[in-house]
Amino acid sequence: MATSSSRTNASSNALARIRSQLPALAAAEARVANWVLQRPEEVIHLSMAQVAQECGVSDTTVLRFCRNAGFQGYLDLKLSIARDMASPTQIIHDNIEEDDDPLTVARKVFMSNIQALYDTLEVLDPESLTQAVDLLNRAKRILIIGAGTSGPIVHDMYNMFSRLGLNCRARTDSYLQLMDAALVGPGDVVVGISQSGSSVDPVLTLQEAKKNGAATIVITGNAQSPITKHADVTLLSVARETRAEAIASRIAQHTIIDALYVIISLQNLETAVQNEKRIWDAWLPKTY
Repeated sequence: MATSSSRTNASSNALARIRSQLPALAAAEARVANWVLQRPEEVIHLSMAQVAQECGVSDTTVLRFCRNAGFQGYLDLKLSIARDMASPTQIIHDNIEEDDDPLTVARKVFMSNIQALYDTLEVLDPESLTQAVDLLNRAKRILIIGAGTSGPIVHDMYNMFSRLGLNCRARTDSYLQLMDAALVGPGDVVVGISQSGSSVDPVLTLQEAKKNGAATIVITGNAQSPITKHADVTLLSVARETRAEAIASRIAQHTIIDALYVIISLQNLETAVQNEKRIWDAWLPKTY
């Protein structure tokens, strides 16, 4: 078993840490370790379930390997390998160089975001989009959940959909979202937003909602992630990013939500226009 100091030693090379722990690993865990050592560049882009399938072991075995090799979990392993393989500037943004001037940096950031939108549009499944719109249109209640950096996207979706008069609630607190999921049922819809699709809280919330008969929609950057196992509809965002806190993928997710909002507004045009007028009338006294 790895010591706590090895878990927190961020300066040590991730692959070296794995090699150092290899003799102490159980046979199944050693199989995962050897696979990771041979294909580190693939690990960055795969979910824990995909690695487990490649190695012919269970998800639990992959998680045990990560912890016994000195990582807090699978995400910690991925991020550690990504940091080791990336240049220092890639931690900030994949395409920039240290000697880039500000305008060049800005152009590269813009192009990266534009590319993410094109890539996301390419994988947008018309049937899934239609099904998501239908579920949201017919929902008695809509619960929108996410954690960490997905929080702003959760609140943006709530702000947009509540303008249509839909019965929405946004939760980014892990306890409150799970509490609400315990109270949903048939006719309700839970929307889970998670770029990695592996964050524990959104996965548990979607699992609870599904168990209670609610329909579930997931917006994620990983089609094979754990959260998709509890989704009736999965909408994918695509971005080619090394760093942990993705930027372009968030823009792609925002755009998916924008598209859902505009489609539903168009299908409920009279209500949408009337609500916008009422909102503007309420805002007018606040303008100077």
